[in-house]
Amino acid sequence: MEEREGQRKTKRGVVVSNKMQKTVVVRLERTVHHPIYGKALRQNTKVYAHDESDALQIGDEVVIMETRPLSKLKRWAVVQTPGAEATK
Repeated sequence: MEEREGQRKTKRGVVVSNKMQKTVVVRLERTVHHPIYGKALRQNTKVYAHDESDALQIGDEVVIMETRPLSKLKRWAVVQTPGAEATK
């Protein structure tokens, strides 16, 4: 699922690691079709995202947004967490 907020991409994923300070690893899943056989295949990508609150746990679903480079590998920031969805 990809949406645009201005020119910044947003994606929905699942937290798979939170062992770093203010950083989480998020698994993004996408479906692609095999070019010859047409079978739907699931592919995963792991990205590093900035978590200012440092409160996310493994298994949480989050929405991340593209941002400027924050470190060598970190190019995304968490914009919506499971707790924020429940309060709306």
